[in-house]
Amino acid sequence: MPQEHYFSSKPADRAALRTVPVRLAGRDVEVQTAGGVFSPDHVDLGTRVLLDEVPAPPAGGHLLDLGAGWGPIALTLGLESPEATVWAVDVNERALDLVRRNAQRLGLHNVNTVMPDDVPDDVRFSVIWSNPPIRIGKAELHALLRRWLPRLETGATAWLVVQKNLGAESLQRWLGEEFADGWTVGRAGTSKGFRVLTVTRDL
Repeated sequence: MPQEHYFSSKPADRAALRTVPVRLAGRDVEVQTAGGVFSPDHVDLGTRVLLDEVPAPPAGGHLLDLGAGWGPIALTLGLESPEATVWAVDVNERALDLVRRNAQRLGLHNVNTVMPDDVPDDVRFSVIWSNPPIRIGKAELHALLRRWLPRLETGATAWLVVQKNLGAESLQRWLGEEFADGWTVGRAGTSKGFRVLTVTRDL
């Protein structure tokens, strides 16, 4: 059988689903994943570094997981902030289908799984957690961040995990230049070859 493309867009059929034990929000749970999405066999190291570094999410408001994959970040947000509205955004329908399945498995009713254009224009975010898709290329990544970071509420922070050898330092410099006035860009931590960057909307 030919291997599927690394990022398959159509939802996986039932036979392709696999059940994987993971630890999210301090709990041992089982999730469903499939080939054709990022890191289908475990919580990838970058996401784990992010989840270990970020403070607890706001209890309410709108929380964004940008580039959700099968859902480790969105599910963590949903588990930790059951009264908040979590937006799991991805361009991959297979990934979104898996997030839906996993939210249902975990009894989460506060996770919205949507394509980027399906987030209402008036929604503003109390926090953004993201392991952004660095490999889409610099121009596309910059466009992605220009689109979503301005949707933070005043005082809110985006937490981004980026592998050091995939351009974390250059991305931090770009963020500092692009979001100069009314923003604070910093580095919250470094672990296992990853940098956790922060972008806070001050005004």
